[in-house]
Amino acid sequence: MRLQRLALAVAGMGLLAASVVSAPANAAKTDLKPWSDLTKQSNSAKAATEACEITTGYPTAAGTMEAADVTAGRPPQGAPYDSFKFVGTRANATWYMAANAAGTQFYYYGLLLQGGNLYRHTTYVYPYHPPVATFKKVGNGWTSFKTIATSNDSVDGPSHAYLYGLNSNGSLYRYAIVGAGFKSLGSFPGFKGFKTMTVISETMTYDTLLMTTTAGALWTVRIPVAASTKPVLKRIRSGGWQNFESLVVQNCGTRGGVLIVGVDNNTQTGTLYAMSKANGAATALTGYGKIPGVVYNGVNTVRLANHYDPLRGE
Repeated sequence: MRLQRLALAVAGMGLLAASVVSAPANAAKTDLKPWSDLTKQSNSAKAATEACEITTGYPTAAGTMEAADVTAGRPPQGAPYDSFKFVGTRANATWYMAANAAGTQFYYYGLLLQGGNLYRHTTYVYPYHPPVATFKKVGNGWTSFKTIATSNDSVDGPSHAYLYGLNSNGSLYRYAIVGAGFKSLGSFPGFKGFKTMTVISETMTYDTLLMTTTAGALWTVRIPVAASTKPVLKRIRSGGWQNFESLVVQNCGTRGGVLIVGVDNNTQTGTLYAMSKANGAATALTGYGKIPGVVYNGVNTVRLANHYDPLRGE
């Protein structure tokens, strides 16, 4: 498939009103990585030959975009990137990297919430200067949504892309992303006590979310593509995850295992875990400890991924 067909419409994009940019928390470091490095790596390819790695991004309330690579180990290793001007947000979904047909322009795209509005950003990555973000409003009425997540399976057939929204009314909403628009696919009740979510699997027949509750339980929520089928919930752990405001997941190895970064906004710290392919309470879960050298000062933390890198965690 030609990559230009994957590009989101950028014509006529209006820039959101951004607040004054403050100095990033990682500014004291002199060895920050340039964002152009991200155009040279593939997490899936690296995982086959090197230590598993996950790239985490954390947009701040002050209007900057921060990011850091996290490499698995004891202790884990954190490597922050240069920050750049973004926009103040309250919730963000996965950033996907793509390129134009000629392979000469790389960019990230994704969705975010600012107030009650849903925006799509396209953020262009350049070799010799900071990325440039552009924004387009694509929806309103999102005030009651606590967090959002997106799936994107562009490898299997038929491919699909969904937007999930966790609402304060206790329901989980799903939307099909069709071109530059959205089609409502209804909602699922029973999620009143849930706090965080991120996608852990995306296949041609189902998506799976990894979610936590305010009480600290860790769950998988498998949602079949068939609109009439109800989600299947499995509890992985009954407690211990209550301090995290964000979860970020990346494939690790060839057996369906993943890395998980849990981010505690109160302490601005991230903790790294390795998890086997999800299977309810039988799932193996190993903690690698806090990530040194990275200050997670964002409103939430998301995965930075390649467009053609679907998750296979369940």
